[in-house]
Order: sequence, then structure tokens, then C-alpha cells
Amino acid sequence: MAANGQRLYRTQTRRRTRSKNILSKIKNGQITGSGMTRGTQFPMDLLEERDKKARWQGIPLLLRRLHESSHINSDLSKTHSVVKLFVEILMRPTLSIQGSVPIMSDDLIKDCLSVLYNCCICTEGVTKSLAARDDFVMFLFTLMSNKKTFLQTATLIEDIMGVRKEVIRLEDIPNLGSLVQSFNQQQLANFCRILSVTISEPDMGVDDKHTLLARNAQQKINASPSRAESNQVALLNIPGFIERLCKLATRKVSEASGTSALLQELEDWHSWLDNALVLDALMQMAIEEAEQSSTESSDEGSLSSSPLRHTLPQSMKIVHEIMYKVEVLYVLCVLLMGRQRNQVHRMLAEYRLIPGLNNLFDKLIWRRQPSSHTLHRQNQNCDCSPEISFKIQFLRLLQSFSDHHENKYLLLNGQELNELSAISLKANIPEVEALVNTDRNLVCDGKKGLLTRLISVMKKEPVDSSFRFWQARAVESFLRGATSYADQIFLLKRGLLEHILFCIIDSGCKSRDVLQSYFDLLGELMKFNIDAFKRFNKYVNTDEKFQMFLSQINSSLVDSNMLVRCIVLSLDRFEGQAEDIKVVEVLSECRLLSYMSQVENRLSFLFRLINIINVQTLTQENVSCLNTSLVVLMLARWRGKLPFYLGALKEKEYSEKYPGCLLNNFHHLLRFWQHHYLNKDKDSTCLENSSCIPFTYWKETVTVLLSSDRSSLCAIATYIDEAYRDLERDFMEV
Repeated sequence: MAANGQRLYRTQTRRRTRSKNILSKIKNGQITGSGMTRGTQFPMDLLEERDKKARWQGIPLLLRRLHESSHINSDLSKTHSVVKLFVEILMRPTLSIQGSVPIMSDDLIKDCLSVLYNCCICTEGVTKSLAARDDFVMFLFTLMSNKKTFLQTATLIEDIMGVRKEVIRLEDIPNLGSLVQSFNQQQLANFCRILSVTISEPDMGVDDKHTLLARNAQQKINASPSRAESNQVALLNIPGFIERLCKLATRKVSEASGTSALLQELEDWHSWLDNALVLDALMQMAIEEAEQSSTESSDEGSLSSSPLRHTLPQSMKIVHEIMYKVEVLYVLCVLLMGRQRNQVHRMLAEYRLIPGLNNLFDKLIWRRQPSSHTLHRQNQNCDCSPEISFKIQFLRLLQSFSDHHENKYLLLNGQELNELSAISLKANIPEVEALVNTDRNLVCDGKKGLLTRLISVMKKEPVDSSFRFWQARAVESFLRGATSYADQIFLLKRGLLEHILFCIIDSGCKSRDVLQSYFDLLGELMKFNIDAFKRFNKYVNTDEKFQMFLSQINSSLVDSNMLVRCIVLSLDRFEGQAEDIKVVEVLSECRLLSYMSQVENRLSFLFRLINIINVQTLTQENVSCLNTSLVVLMLARWRGKLPFYLGALKEKEYSEKYPGCLLNNFHHLLRFWQHHYLNKDKDSTCLENSSCIPFTYWKETVTVLLSSDRSSLCAIATYIDEAYRDLERDFMEV
């Protein structure tokens, strides 16, 4: 009896001690904020005891066991069946009832979501099985209205969205508008991670599905607007959505001291992320923000008011804000490239996105990262640092904003707009209509506009930096469209041409991506501009430099063909201005124009341009080679020399000992050109603006070349001997 009494006493004492310990931990957590936060942190025997008294039907115990078995290296054999149970628990809560509505505690919901997320990460097939349940996916969005469960819900949704074969319809989300409007700024930024999947067209990859043939075939199948396009419209219909994104994109990054110590922190940001405590701190920060949002306003001040933020390194505070901006800028960029582009442009101008980004520009640190700063192309998956991702996304946004749109002049400030007007006045040419119509209340503030700032950092960038690629693309987009002499002179005065030539000829740059972006930019900068060719000749002032320049061009015509097109077009225009003494002088002195004026050199480019592509390998990247070859032949036709060029191509075939091969291929390419560009949905203005050749003349020339009349000296068929003719083959055949 005594022994039994001692055992009973010890058991009761342990329970009282355990209860006291649990109670003290909870009280301590209320005071310090670092106590127990999850039900899975409670001892198993305490859960068993409470389960009996509270009639929880064993669910917390099941939750605890699944949580323990859902981590890496755990026994996952029973996970799938238990996951189904947890889905049912979430969707049909029965733990307690308020009135007639069954509810679940926030803590239990968070635990269920966390377990499901762990299962998705650790157990093969769980994510796909959850993604296949449309009802569950839609239900998860309803949980995002609860501030306390937002983070766990958003994390799980993002994982599920990544494996779904079909994009969800945002319109199917219950009360989408009110849900989005209920988010504070931090939640909206996190929600953008999910939106980025729903508004982007599926990546077609880098295989044969990426070809124009495959794309055109897919467009025929999907004649109606895609789900991504429909989702973009749904977002634009939410009141205040774009305005809030603009505020998120342009709010100032947490103030930094600018000391060398801070720069070192930023450089070593990934070493901080390797520290699990810092990751926990970031997670806790997000939880605190969610809890604060129920009692605090959603303005930008709430981000810096979190007490935990003051315990983090300054670099982590900046990274935290930058990670938000990456997602927001991506969404804005996608919307700018969509069918509602003009509507988005009007809204971005109204909410002063560009002036806001200009004010933010000096906060970005334009320097090469020692290890993680590698080249990233437009569709390449990127696992680089948030700081680098932010700057690349920033540049992509500028590219999308400027490309073929009159709002591009918002990238300048008032003084720079006046400079453009003065350039036009001095040259005795009318101002561009878009410049005249620019609302000066919406342009950049400060001493420099965004475009000028971009050129300044571009000239200081390391030779092979991937930023060079995106910087050049952004500046090139400003020049695209109808050629503007004033725009070109504005950039020439800032030393851009000399900088580009240095990178191509003297810098030792080996990156094909960077070189391609500079070739394209150089073409837009020099097109039809006699001053640019004069400056070119001043820089390329030796045969050695000129041969190096030609070597770079010839090393990859796919990369440089847009520059070749610019030179051919410019030469043709200059040759028609024999009365202009300045033009005649440059024509006689410029090595580049003299080289292209030799017909054998133009024929050499034409032969290679046709030879490096065929219908089956045409992509968005290399179709420009076909259009450049057409430009050469259109200009030849205009001057009555088309038969000479076609005859020369035939002679080249025979000298290379494969008669018919080149001209048959070109015939197939032109048939595809008709199929591709004469589609009623195709926008032909780009071809017309880039060449200053009416699109009707493009169509006429292709028709003439494809004529079946063998008596026509301008028809390709005339120059292919009967034994080698293969013109009627379906170009869809491989």
C-alpha cells in the first residue's frame, strides 16, 4: 500500500509539475513572445489527457503523430491516407460550434496546414494529389482571409500552384475582390507570388515546342483568351489593385546607413540565410506582421514597427523588403505585356510608378556579386539572391514599359524633355507627337531621369555582368518603334555609342547574351543616323579595330543580324541623299558603310542568313534572320536588282555543290512567313516601324518571290532546276 501510495504521489506530482511547467511556458510566451506557438509543441501525454476531457476525438494526437512523421528521413508509408483525413478536417470542421456554424481554432488550422506542407515537401505525390482537388484549392483561398493563418495558407497554395497542370481561374475564387482588398500590403506582396503563376502563360520550354510552328499550332487550338489572360482581366477589375502594387513597388527600402559594414552584410546575405536562427526570425517576423495587421493599419509603417525587425541585421531588413518588390514588379511586368497593356500603362502612369522607381534607383547597389552573379536570360530559371533578382526584374519592367509605347518619355525628367525638343529644333525636324503629348506632371523628378541614371550605371558595370544584358535591353526598348533622331542624339550625347563599341571591340567580353544585346542596341542607336556613323568611324579608326568588329559580327549572325539590317537600311537611305555634303563625306570615309556597299559582302550575309535557319528550327529568337534577308532583297527589288541577287544565290549553291538546297529552303521559309505574318492577329507594325518600309511592300515582295511563273525573273522557282525543285512540300513536315 505504501509503495502504491508513493507511486500515486509521484505521478500526481509529475502532473502538477508538468502542468506548472506548461503554464509557466505559456505565461512566459505571452510576456516575451517566444513561448509555445504550436499544438505540436505540447507533450504527448498532456494531449492524451486533454483529448479525453475535451472530447477532441483523437485529432490533436493524430496531428502530432503525422507532424512527427512528415519530416525528412521519417516513415512516410502512411502519410497519403492521413493527408486525406486532414483535408477533410480542414474542409469540414467539427471541433466546436459557435451558434450553428462549426469552426476550428486558428492554431489547429495552422498545424494542419503546416503538416500538409511538410507532407508535400517530403512525400512524393502529395502535392499533385492536393492540386488535383479543385474544391480544396478554392477552399484554401478562403482561409487567406484569416490573418492568423494567411502565411501557412499562402505557402501551401504556392506549392500546389507549382505542380498544377492547368492554371486556376481567379474568377472561381469566392469573393476575390473583397479578399484581395482585405489584404494588408505585406499580404498583398506575398499574394503576388501566387498571382505570378496564374497570370503567366505556361513556359513552352526549350525543345521543339518552342518553335514558331508549334506556337502557331497551339494558338489555333486555343483561339479564345487563355486562362492567364482571363486572370489578368480579373485582377485589373479589382478596385485599387494596381494602385496598391505601385505603392508597394515604389515605397522606400528600409533606410540604410551606407557604411562599409552594411555593404559587407549585403554581400554575404546568403551566409545569414544559412543560419537557421535567422530563418526562424524571418518566419516569426511574418507571423508577427500577420497578427499585428488585425490591430494596426496596413500602411508601409507597419513593416518597420515590428520589434523583431530591430534585432535583425540591417541587410536582412533590406532583403525582406526586396523580396516583396521582386514579386510585385514581376506581376506588373506580366500585366504590361498582356492584351490590356494600354489600360495598364494608363494606370501605371497615373499612379506615378516611374517617378517612384526613379526615386528608388539610388538605393540599388549596382555592383557585381562575387559568386552568385551569373548570366540569366529571359526565360532562365533563377536561384540568385533577392538583391540581384530585384534589379533584373526592375530592368525587365523598364523594358516592358518602354517597348513600342509613347509613355516611354515618362522615363525622363522635365529638363531632359526640353533637351529633346531643342535637338529637334536644331535639326529643323518636327517633335515626335508622343513627346508633345507627354504629361509633365507624371515624368521623373530630380536632376536625372530614370533612363539617364540607367545609362550611368550601365557604363560602370563589369564587362560580363548579366546586368549589362538587361540594361541594354531596357535602353534598346526606349529606341524601338518609329526611329526618332532626337532620341538617338540624346543618347549619343551621353557617350552610349562609344561605350557599346568599347564593350564589343576592346573589353574582351565573351558573353554571347551581352554581345547580342549590344548589337541590337547599336542597331537602334545608329539606324538612319549619319551622326552615329560618323562617331562610329571616329572610334573604329584602325583596320585592326574594324576587323575585330567584323569578327564579332560574323561569329554569330543570329545575334548580330539586327545590326546588319540597320547598316543595310541606313546605307540605302544615305545613297539616296547625294545632295547632302555631310552624308557624302561620311559615306566616303566610314569603313562600315564602305564595307556594306560592296555587293559581294551583302550577298555573303544574305547567303548565310538563309542558310542558318529552316522552317522547323524557326524560333522567336532567330526569325529575325529571315526578316533581315527579306530586307536585303526588298531593297534590291526597289533598285531593280532582285534578279541579280537570286542568280547569285543559285551560283553560290552550285559552287558549294548542293544545287537547289538554299533556294528551296528560302521558298519554304517565305511560305511560312506568309502563314505567320499574314495571320489577322499578327501585329505587322513592328516590321514596318523597324525598317521604314510599308508592310504592303513586304507582302508584295514575298508574293513576287513565291510566284509560280517561271518566266518571272523575280521568282525563286525560276532559279531552281527541275531536277532539284522541291517547292510544294508541306512546310509543316519535318
